Amino acid sequence: MSRRSRQALECFLLAVFLLGFAACSWHHGRAFAVVPRNPAYLLRSPDAREIPFPDLLRAYNGFEAGRGWVDLRPLMELRIENAYYEKGSSRRGLKGFLGTEVARYDVLSQGLRLLSVQPMKDRPPADTPVQDLIPASVTTSRQYRLYFEIVFHRANGSHGSVLLAAKSQPELEQLSTELEHPESLCFPGSTSCVAFPEACSVSVEMKIVVNGRTETLVWGSLLTSVVGDRPRHLALERLFAGRLIPVAIDFHDAAALKLPLLPGDRIIWN
Repeated sequence: MSRRSRQALECFLLAVFLLGFAACSWHHGRAFAVVPRNPAYLLRSPDAREIPFPDLLRAYNGFEAGRGWVDLRPLMELRIENAYYEKGSSRRGLKGFLGTEVARYDVLSQGLRLLSVQPMKDRPPADTPVQDLIPASVTTSRQYRLYFEIVFHRANGSHGSVLLAAKSQPELEQLSTELEHPESLCFPGSTSCVAFPEACSVSVEMKIVVNGRTETLVWGSLLTSVVGDRPRHLALERLFAGRLIPVAIDFHDAAALKLPLLPGDRIIWN
């Protein structure tokens, strides 16, 4: 497709989106709105709640930077990259390093679904494949919380990411209190806790739709990471009570473009 054709298509998509945006605003009577404030901009939701940008992720799922954990919600993903080493090596650094495998999981309302696996050639047969690090018995829970690093005192101070799985939010909170003693909770065969190897990297991502295509971004990404700081046109929708609702935003305001993105956001821009 030529550059001119691509630009024409983008303008057409934007026009269609803006028509839907206006119709949706008329139908619902209210929309999200980015409100300039000092020291932090606010996002006003259709129910009139006003949340400063720095608090949006906490309001969404309790996440706070530096707190060390994040609750998983639908339209989020887990990316697990496990490193493999020669037998007898320290399994740290580059000495004896053989390669990595990557598995991606989709977070659903009733569990985790394996999306893809990037296997490694000649992985040591005695080592666990990356897609088996999360047992099938853990993938059918309703609530998940990922801890980025937990120290296991009985294992020579080893540390790694931990995934808690529960049937309800109260049960998840109870498990979190028990994680003060991880050895008693995260044992082989546990259906409520997965302790990832120390050489395993676990990250959280989220799905959004950009110009009609689903994209995966790192959790905590800002709108400016998608559209830059000087978009020519921009329309944004966000989920609210199960529906996509327009977000009124001045895309000429660079500070407004620092809005944190959330799973399910839909963006049309050029």
